[in-house]
Amino acid sequence: MRASHQFVRSNLLRSHAAAKYLSQPRSASWQRSYSSQAAPALSGIDPSKLSITPTTTPKELTPNKELVFGKTFTDHMLSIEWTASKGWLAPRITPYQALNLDPATCVLHYAFTCFEGMKAYKDKEGRIRLFRPDKNMERLNQSAARIALPTFDGEAFTKLIAEFVKKDGRFIPNEKGYSLYLRPTLIGTQPTIGISAPGSALLYVIASPVGPYYPTGFKAVSLEATDYAVRAWPGGVGDKKLGANYAPCIVPQQEAASRGYQQNLWLFGEEEYVTEVGTMNLFMAIKNKETGQNELLTAPLDGTILRGVTRDSVLALARERLVPEGWAVSERKVRMSELAEASADGRLIEVFGAGTAAIVSPVRNISYKGKPVNCGLKDHEETGEIALRMKNWIEGIQYGEEEHEWSYLVE
Repeated sequence: MRASHQFVRSNLLRSHAAAKYLSQPRSASWQRSYSSQAAPALSGIDPSKLSITPTTTPKELTPNKELVFGKTFTDHMLSIEWTASKGWLAPRITPYQALNLDPATCVLHYAFTCFEGMKAYKDKEGRIRLFRPDKNMERLNQSAARIALPTFDGEAFTKLIAEFVKKDGRFIPNEKGYSLYLRPTLIGTQPTIGISAPGSALLYVIASPVGPYYPTGFKAVSLEATDYAVRAWPGGVGDKKLGANYAPCIVPQQEAASRGYQQNLWLFGEEEYVTEVGTMNLFMAIKNKETGQNELLTAPLDGTILRGVTRDSVLALARERLVPEGWAVSERKVRMSELAEASADGRLIEVFGAGTAAIVSPVRNISYKGKPVNCGLKDHEETGEIALRMKNWIEGIQYGEEEHEWSYLVE
């Protein structure tokens, strides 16, 4: 056993019971109770108090083909301040602008920050749609509660996001494959270097028009199985979308890139459980060794896996549309050795990541202990059948081609 694994096992797994408790779905009342240590129940978010200050210098639209993910931003931003004495203040849509933060602001020192990634789409009739915003609001509240930031009414915040999206609707490209990426962010703003629950916070949303993640079509990626660094552990915050979770992943990703791999495949513990790929959830399609049945697998929500909206969507669609075709769908722990064995036996059908930016990201091979594990794709293939079907199904809902309860129509 490597020293890093010994450390993880002896010090981090002691909090397994806490991880199991914290990873369970929580009711709104639990969220309010959990966060009440930081904030008494005061005024909530009130969409009727929204004020709008239009920009006087509207930006020129960037041509669709020139859009780079996260580089171009819209004219406006949505922001709502919170204080421990007053609760949520009146929401505002203002021109996009820099934040004015004191050098002692707690977010800069102790990472009191969490965020979401979601998108707005235009259907063929030019109407604006969001995709499962209730799931983003639920997860943002869970993240906020975990780091002593205030929680909020998700439905009220969604209404404000809809108004913001309408205000900057001209930035949503009217072409399939393009969308407006939305970044709701919550930060602690109290100017103090004392470690305590923030007495003030800022909830804001900015937006960036984006094109297809793969502008020239699917490009399957190669992964490096990473066991020398740990992304998340039981009892930690790997299941929350916190800013502090992402910066530590950059160096291992750079190390993998230096060896020719696009992303890390995060393994955990001496068992080398497969967890996530880069910043995405991972799915594996295999033929079960015992039953011969085709099985779609992903890691369980045990506190170490991000509760992905796309992950949840893939699972729901698989249970609805693949199970009748004879597939099994499982959320269980999978060892990397099991995946390698399935590949060697010819039972590994395909592997893909799932997340908001790409929807699905096919995997060609995984470097494991210095040897490549083929993930089922032939040399001329860039995606497997299941990944492609999931992409088409989800995009169909996002762009309104299939009427579905997951599609939130902005009116």
